[in-house]
Amino acid sequence: MVSPPTGTVTFLFTDIQGSTTLWERDAEAMQDAIARHDAILHHVIREQGGYVFKTVGDAFCSAFSTATDALKAALEAQRALFAEEWRVEGGVRVRIALHTGVAEERDSDYFGPPVNRVARLLHAAHGGQVLLSAATHEMVRDQLPAEVSFRDMGEQRLKDLFRPERIFQLTAPGLPSEFPPLRTLGARLNNLPLQPTPLVGRVREVEEVVEQMRVEQVRMLTLTGPGGTGKTRLALQSAANLLEEFDDGVFFVSLATITDPELVPSAIAEPLGVRESAEQPLEESLKTYIRDKRLLLIMDNFEHILEGASIVGELVGACPRLKVLTTSRIPLGLYGEREYPVPPLALPDPRVLPPVKVLTQYEAVKLFVERARAVKEDFEVTNESAPAVAEICARLDGLPLAIELAAARIRILPPQMLLQRLSNRLQFLKGGPRDLPARQQTLRGTIDWSYELLDEEDKALFGRLAVFSGGRTLEAIEEICDPQGDIDALEGVDSLVEKSLLRQEEGSEGESRFVMLETVQEYASEKLDESGESEEIKRAHAGYFLALAEEAEPELKGPDQLEWLARLEAEHDNMRAALGWALLGQDNVELGLRLAGALWLFWWMRGYDSEGRRWFEEALAMDGRASIESRAMALAGVGALAAHQGDLDRAEEACEEGMDLIAPEASEARLYLLLTLGHIAIEKADYDKATEVFEESLALSQQMGNGWGRARSLMSLATVIHEQGDLERAIKLYEEGMDLFREQGDKLGLARCLNNLGLALYSRGDLGRAAKLTEEGVTLLRELGAGADRAVGLCNLGWMALLQKDLGRAGDLYEESLVLAWDSGMKPIVLPTLEGYACVAGAKGEAQRAAQLWGAAQSLHEAKGIPRDTDWLAEADSRISEVRSGLGEQAWEEALRNGRAMTLEEAVAYAMEKDASNTSIPPISSERQPDFAPFDSTHDLD
Repeated sequence: MVSPPTGTVTFLFTDIQGSTTLWERDAEAMQDAIARHDAILHHVIREQGGYVFKTVGDAFCSAFSTATDALKAALEAQRALFAEEWRVEGGVRVRIALHTGVAEERDSDYFGPPVNRVARLLHAAHGGQVLLSAATHEMVRDQLPAEVSFRDMGEQRLKDLFRPERIFQLTAPGLPSEFPPLRTLGARLNNLPLQPTPLVGRVREVEEVVEQMRVEQVRMLTLTGPGGTGKTRLALQSAANLLEEFDDGVFFVSLATITDPELVPSAIAEPLGVRESAEQPLEESLKTYIRDKRLLLIMDNFEHILEGASIVGELVGACPRLKVLTTSRIPLGLYGEREYPVPPLALPDPRVLPPVKVLTQYEAVKLFVERARAVKEDFEVTNESAPAVAEICARLDGLPLAIELAAARIRILPPQMLLQRLSNRLQFLKGGPRDLPARQQTLRGTIDWSYELLDEEDKALFGRLAVFSGGRTLEAIEEICDPQGDIDALEGVDSLVEKSLLRQEEGSEGESRFVMLETVQEYASEKLDESGESEEIKRAHAGYFLALAEEAEPELKGPDQLEWLARLEAEHDNMRAALGWALLGQDNVELGLRLAGALWLFWWMRGYDSEGRRWFEEALAMDGRASIESRAMALAGVGALAAHQGDLDRAEEACEEGMDLIAPEASEARLYLLLTLGHIAIEKADYDKATEVFEESLALSQQMGNGWGRARSLMSLATVIHEQGDLERAIKLYEEGMDLFREQGDKLGLARCLNNLGLALYSRGDLGRAAKLTEEGVTLLRELGAGADRAVGLCNLGWMALLQKDLGRAGDLYEESLVLAWDSGMKPIVLPTLEGYACVAGAKGEAQRAAQLWGAAQSLHEAKGIPRDTDWLAEADSRISEVRSGLGEQAWEEALRNGRAMTLEEAVAYAMEKDASNTSIPPISSERQPDFAPFDSTHDLD
């Protein structure tokens, strides 16, 4: 089997001209013809050492190591195809194109400008014709087969609008030599400007725009988006693709330099060659000229002269075969106009990076690389620079203009240093090409252009909207930015969306959210600071989201917890912004403590333990005035989150401080403190103290009429009894707790109780029912997005699958558990999961791998002081003992040492069979996942 060639490759692309018509004319004959066509091409390409890497319909995409082999394949293919007796009327005529260049091979496919170039070259050819680019011609001209020659077709502009291509046609005996003119830009009247660089990405967007313009009812389409999105480039490429469908031409009309709306007719007339006469106004002359023509107009940069848009509507109304493609930051507002919002370029997630080969195929990264190579020819994305490149593209919102300006700095700044300087994007990103309009030479200039289109009320609202982070609802905008109704926030939002300074997105339950690109938000923040009302707006913002968090807190324990989790998740960035402002000064400490205290359960449920602890610790360290209840609730939050991560020393310290601070009477903070203290006692195997504390929390819950507290206390008491070996009583209490959680509508509590009951039933020997209940609990946790707790349930299910000898499912469950545990910093779950992986490897006969994984797990156990999980300890030791006996002591010790030598990151990557040097698993960082103190790990969720 031929391997995909790499390095400098010659591409040979083919397709059948007019195949759609042939299918419609005689589908049965065409079916036979396609089968024969495919057989001929596969045979010829294979015989000449080519590699077919893709077929699309009747099109073949192949690659050759040498241009000579590709040329021989093209010649032999055409000769064989012309010699064939086709049943299809008129025969099958195949066009072929060859182009040579360096393209990136990935997963047996190719990417890069050479692939796009050969596709454009193929489109210029006719059936039976073979075209070569100048690059391929240069490589084969001195090695031609006998009687083969080339016809120089001259420089032609292909439909990629990039540099002209000198094209050569292959001529040989037995092949036709006369064809109609090439299907290039010169084949139809047009003034489409040549572009200095090839278009990167935008394949989907070009296809969508072209598809819409082909719809008969669509006469006007406006591409909208903020400055720097690439609207003009998208419009030009779409127009080039549509060229053949407009017999009378495609004409580009630039409006960027026009300031008087009355000059729009003149701008349209100039490229068409229409002149004003004494007999009739220019508008009438345009209608007369265009009326019977099949014509496409591209009207570029219309936003600043919208008063002149009426002429476009008049022309469309008077000229039935005219179509108009417009770019504008604001729709024209004409009857029959359709809008196409241009999205930013596709971005990778900087938090979970794919391998470098995949990363560089994201449109934003690809553009960055292409433009960086223009100033630094040897630029490459490496494993070391990949995170910085991805973060740069994300910080710049995938805006082509911003990315191009940033990439130009690669000449003197490597990606890591460039990223550091992006804290002030608007100041840093300047110095674009001098032949561009001033507004496109800096990022600030392009946003200035949009801002100056706003009236004074819209400018005020625009600045105030900078207080939000991650999106805003209309309700929040009205409450925070327009509490008195002075500026009509609804109309203002509509205006800002229309002018592409806000984007509308659908949030949960169909509620609209309005978002700003980060670059636009930075500009709006400057305007808010200049307004003198920044503190007032930030205070209103913090107050609004404090009220929302306090409203949500009790709902997180009831039947609507899923909806409230989603709502808090959507507003999490706004909560962070409010906390950040509140903790800037001592005057707002109370607000910060209250807000964090209302959010800790959300953080706990969604695995934001490290972040939540950081907010709490920062607030508690401040000296500002705060109520005892707020401070006690904050200490309860620290305790709960620290205990959830296994940092029992800090958890106990915080809870004891909270208990000393708060009065002994009933309060919610006291209930939370007791529940966490009981959990700590369980982990330290102090069952007497745990029982005492949980009985107190149960009595307190009954006194307060707190059903959730009662359910949680019963589940926790059951856990103590379970640990002491009284399975029957524990099972009864778990079931009672489950009933209470169902009454409350608390799916999280129910899921945790199901997991614990499953373990109790497993200990009693009922593996089948244990697995069923644990699966039910995991399903609920998946629905809630509770990643950390789901990691526990999945690990338990992995062991149960292992006991049921379902090795494949056990491996899948361990993998999902390991990813979640890693992401949320649950090292106590990483340990038994690695042991589970080792047991699966042993059961598969992979003794060496089993020993290494076991060594890595024991190293984690010893280095971090994390005790082994007692639920699965006996099973794990028994299985590994068998592996050790089978492997032999010397081999066992060597493999064990190799495992112990692994870092935690390498061990996790090895368990998942990924290259530890290029793993896509995010590293455990000090910011999100602090080290864990020693504690007795259990898989009970109490």
